[in-house]
Amino acid sequence: MMRLAVELYGTRVGILEGDPRTYDFTPRAEAIERFGSASTVISVAIPLVSRPRRDHASRRRNWFAEILPEGDQYEYLLAQSALRRGDVPAFLGRYGRDVAGALQIWDLDDPSEPRIPSLRPVTDAEIRTLLDDPISAPLGNATDLGRTSLGGVQPKILLARTRDGWAQALGGHPTTHILKPQLDGEKATVIYDEEYGSRVAREMGLTAFSTAITRFAGRAALVIERYDRANGERIHQEDFNQALGASGNQKYQELGGVVTLRRVATVLQQHAPGADLQRLAEMVLLAAAIGNLDLHTKNLSLLHPLDGEVRLAPAYDLVPHAHHPGDGRMALAINGVYRHAELTRSDLVAEFASWGLRRAERIVTDTLDRIGLVVETETPLAGAHTALQEDIRGFVARLSA
Repeated sequence: MMRLAVELYGTRVGILEGDPRTYDFTPRAEAIERFGSASTVISVAIPLVSRPRRDHASRRRNWFAEILPEGDQYEYLLAQSALRRGDVPAFLGRYGRDVAGALQIWDLDDPSEPRIPSLRPVTDAEIRTLLDDPISAPLGNATDLGRTSLGGVQPKILLARTRDGWAQALGGHPTTHILKPQLDGEKATVIYDEEYGSRVAREMGLTAFSTAITRFAGRAALVIERYDRANGERIHQEDFNQALGASGNQKYQELGGVVTLRRVATVLQQHAPGADLQRLAEMVLLAAAIGNLDLHTKNLSLLHPLDGEVRLAPAYDLVPHAHHPGDGRMALAINGVYRHAELTRSDLVAEFASWGLRRAERIVTDTLDRIGLVVETETPLAGAHTALQEDIRGFVARLSA
């Protein structure tokens, strides 16, 4: 049975304790005193209370399980440390020092903890090796001292950017950037397509973090500034799978029916500033306009900064997918419609109106107009899907009609 310390913003907020099936999170009095009783500083789903409800134990377990990565990244990390699949406490005890958001999690019974974080400078050639060989150093983790994990399926490594260049994070030092390598075959355009989607979002004011295509010893990669890091410090966040109690592929509405855009909107209405509801609508409009079919509930998140105000996180993972082979279905239905090619202006207005959003029609008109203007002035990089700009023009025209 493991005992894990859970730390947030310099305070040990609780203990994660138990075996893989019955582990649970217990807040500490010190955390409740600092952040307040029923504080949502960790999550809107698991508030800090002195006596957590027993019937919410599975919700708390799910929240921590959703910190883990997915797909091959998860398998490679398990292999690196000889961990068993499904053992969430053991995984977090090994890789919980640097995760999405600001929690730091470590094994209280490990005599080497708490570790002293450090950095190891890496050259462009070493970065290329990390990008090319995800099995030996999954997510860029050093074999012995790597303590970093991050959700998502797409291949990636995580590094820290310093004044002197790039460095590998050791002992739980906060990483600052995500590097996604260029893939082969029909997916070779993906990092260039995402760069364009992110650029459009920045021009729309829906995100501010930087993205750039960079070559490391000849290997192209998309370099993404982490929005949950600022000036080397962590900013806490949770995704909407965690907030809504969804697990794994339930991030797709059709797999279980646990998540919907309306449920996301309801959480914002309950916990975030009023303006964030319109920002969510603008993010949905952007996804529809660029053909981002993968706007699921692990690609929507809440920020929990130290000031205590819950906010909608910036738009991220903005990949136009509509030109790829597939069923053309959105991860989250808009007014009950999944197929991107069947979406209409009326569906968008009806969806936003169902949230209680005022001026839904005007928001749709104004946002699509703004996207259209940005797409006319911003050109995809060489390497992006050749018809990307033309496709998006067509989507905007159809949704505006």
